Formats: sequence, structure tokens, C-alpha cells
Amino acid sequence: MMVLRHLLSIIILPFTMTVLVPRWITRGWSGSDTRWIDGTLAAASAHAIGVIAFLAGFALFAWCVSLFARDGKGTLAPWDPTKRLVVSGPYRYIRNPMITGVLTMLAGETLFLGSRLIGIWTLAFFAINSIYFVLLEEPGLERRFGAPYLEYKSAVGRWFPGATPWKNV
Repeated sequence: MMVLRHLLSIIILPFTMTVLVPRWITRGWSGSDTRWIDGTLAAASAHAIGVIAFLAGFALFAWCVSLFARDGKGTLAPWDPTKRLVVSGPYRYIRNPMITGVLTMLAGETLFLGSRLIGIWTLAFFAINSIYFVLLEEPGLERRFGAPYLEYKSAVGRWFPGATPWKNV
């Protein structure tokens, strides 16, 4: 049952953001988008860097999902959140590594396809999440986890890693 809950939340949230929305964007407005010229060094380099970025983002995202399941006893979905505060793994360095993973996947797609529109979507996704985290996610975590979350929040950056990892694990 837990696997099904995780799959459902992954399909509804990050899969939609990294696969369905970019597909819709490139299909709907491909005439106004920029593509790499095949056979050029720039295209080959962008493809390679894009694939590496996408895979790195996916690995980070998968690691975070596994931590949510193992340590947090929940999923990434707001309707099925973790029961415990997750502060291990990449969460020791940055408060939102899962979103960082998704952003890295989107950046990889942007590079691979040479798509200005997916690049704009990547920036919009970041802006939407920045607003969501400040207005909804963080206040909800403060209510659910109280002082331990406030201490963690004050020591670990939202989007940029700190100089030292969080040690209170």
C-alpha cells in the first residue's frame, strides 16, 4: 500500500511537472521555441550536459523520496505528508533537496532540448515553489513539528546549502 501511495504522489506531482508540462509546452508552442542545431558541437555538449543534469536531479529526487518513506513514514504529497521530520541525507545540507532535484531535472531538459520555453517553465516552477514554501509548507511544518523544525529551519538554508551539515540527526 505504501508503494502505491508513493507512486500516486510521484505521478501527480513531479512526473506532471517534469514530463507532462514540458511535453505540453513543446507540443503547443514549438514554433516559437529554440532548438539546438543537430550535428553541432554545441548541440552534442548540451545534450550530454542535459542528460547528466537530468540523471543527477532524478537521483537526488529518488533519494529524497526514499528518505520520506523510510525516515518520515510518509510521501512527498501534501495530502499524505511525513509523520516525522526528515533531516538526514541531503536534508542535512538544504531544506528542499527534492525540489532542487526536480529543478535540476527541468534544467537538464532545458539544456537537452535547447528550449527557452522549458527554461521559462523551470523559472516559473521555482517561483511557484518559493511562494508555496514560504506561505504554506513552512508554516505547516512549524505547526506539525514545532521547536525541532524551527531549530532546523534556522540552521539549514531553504535553497542554498550551508557551510556545515545539520548535525542534529
